[in-house]
Amino acid sequence: MVRRSLGRQFGWLWAAYGVSALGTWLAFDAFPLIAILVLHAGTTEVSLPAAAGLAVGAVVAVPLGPWVEFRRKRPVMIAMDLIRFAALMSVPAAFVLGLLSFVQLLVVAVVIGAADIAFTAAGGACLKALVRPEDLLVANGRFESTAWTASVLGPPLGGAAIGLFGPVMTVVANAVSYLLSAAGIRAIGGEEPRPARTGAPRFRVGDLLDGWRYILAHPALRPLFFNTVLVSGLIMATSPVLAVLMLSHLGFAPWQYGLAFIGPGVGGMVLVMAVEFGLITCMGVFNPVYATYRLHHTATDRVARTLSAWSVTSKVTIAALTALWGLLAGLTGPRTAIAIAGLLLLTTPLLLPRHDNTPDHEPERAQRHI
Repeated sequence: MVRRSLGRQFGWLWAAYGVSALGTWLAFDAFPLIAILVLHAGTTEVSLPAAAGLAVGAVVAVPLGPWVEFRRKRPVMIAMDLIRFAALMSVPAAFVLGLLSFVQLLVVAVVIGAADIAFTAAGGACLKALVRPEDLLVANGRFESTAWTASVLGPPLGGAAIGLFGPVMTVVANAVSYLLSAAGIRAIGGEEPRPARTGAPRFRVGDLLDGWRYILAHPALRPLFFNTVLVSGLIMATSPVLAVLMLSHLGFAPWQYGLAFIGPGVGGMVLVMAVEFGLITCMGVFNPVYATYRLHHTATDRVARTLSAWSVTSKVTIAALTALWGLLAGLTGPRTAIAIAGLLLLTTPLLLPRHDNTPDHEPERAQRHI
């Protein structure tokens, strides 16, 4: 069943996702590395700009959910790819001219953050339109396997590129990946009908909160929402702290950081490989099921708003926890801050329900609550 074809259109969407995912992971730590190696920043300086960029980007993206909902999704996705390409290419241009600064990194982070949310909202709706409901799990499984392959290959390749060409090179690669993604989405072809607007014909300020109202009124989505937002926030909050620990405190070279070496000798490498294998295995099982479950329980005319609200909350949480963990690392040290995040992650499964008692018609019921 997993090997069955999902059609040419899905194939182009999958290819676009794959190339942009690889570009993202190649440049996953590009901004912290640029801040550390080029701008000579410390723990707090690295964490706070990253947090502020995510937070402001999320706030800017709040009205994008309702805006995306009633527009054709593929043109929105192409536009977001082109915006991300242009924003990222401004970084190497400024670097070459000797004008690169924290302010520019912050502005680019804001633009990328807002565009990511709009793209994710449109992409989820696009996938639900292209794939039959019974094929959603297979489709999300293919996306997830691609994401984890990129997460394994990207950082080592990015670290090697940084060692050979400097930290800005991965930003260029990421920018090009968005350009290729836009070409892949354009190649999907076919006619995409304009979504019919439901409810009030004109935009209202209250529409900005539709996604959150839908999630919080839904007994199946609500616990999943709190769990996934907290998990992603705790994982991502430690990334700048880990970069400072390895590059500044422990003196690792960028290529070693890309390979995630945390200690000398075979023991350190074996430990990292075991931890990462366990993480990849667990997330590789959880994420496709979670993404499919979320789409299954979301009404078709609410997908963009729901995913946008989900992404905005996730990015704001990551921003807040990133800033907090930067301060925590400054007070207690990077190792202690990372250990605290790990212990808190162990408690997050308590947020999930043990049984799914939600009937199949629950999306429509939650919609009536809005």
